[in-house]
Amino acid sequence: MITKRIIPCLDVKNGRVVKGVNFEGLSDVSSPVELAKYYSDHGADELVFYDITASAEGRALFTDILTEVASTIFIPLTVGGGINTLSDFDRVLKCGADKVSVNSGAIKNPSLILEAAKKYGDQCVVLSVDAKRVNGQYRVFAKGGREDTGMDALEWIEQGIQMGAGEVVLNSIDTDGVKGGFDLEMLEAVCNISSVPVIASGGAGCIEDFITLFCRLPKVDAGLAASIFHFGQVRINDLKFQLKDHNIPVRI
Repeated sequence: MITKRIIPCLDVKNGRVVKGVNFEGLSDVSSPVELAKYYSDHGADELVFYDITASAEGRALFTDILTEVASTIFIPLTVGGGINTLSDFDRVLKCGADKVSVNSGAIKNPSLILEAAKKYGDQCVVLSVDAKRVNGQYRVFAKGGREDTGMDALEWIEQGIQMGAGEVVLNSIDTDGVKGGFDLEMLEAVCNISSVPVIASGGAGCIEDFITLFCRLPKVDAGLAASIFHFGQVRINDLKFQLKDHNIPVRI
């Protein structure tokens, strides 16, 4: 059975890690470099680095901090925020990223997924989708959850996979930061249409939420979280031992 991955997420704004609820009310947490090293040393399987205001502010991602983070850690690094062109892919990969996450840039230009997959390989392209329920539909939101695109999330994910995305991160805006558990209903709908690994994001509040996620939805490949790890409510090694106790395969 494939090992389940535990992935902390660093949402970076103005060079600091921040965290909010439902994508709003951001508060300062820590230095991304210090936090990244901590996770790399304490059991994280991968790390995600999002420059969360790059797209909304129409600028390139902060590469100086990214380079420092990449040089500090010894686990795979996925980077997103303000990725609009192949040259953006090139820039962050040269900074030390292993995978590149596309969101708003791919919504504006879907062929970006195809071009990047051809040039760097499917395994390098991660489609990150911020989704929210609107009138009974899972709707795609852009620019850090600020803008309703009107697109159906499931149709968009299918299209992204067909164009070469090698992994999908589903960020449920409805459950983000609420700590009431992952959005199992939305995740199940995505797993049913996905032929690539699916990463669950948004809603983890305790160890039991990860156990429920992997037991109820065995097709989910990884659980991503931020605040519960940042504020020490859940330690990754403790989480992994509990998952193992529930016969969920993890790397200890």
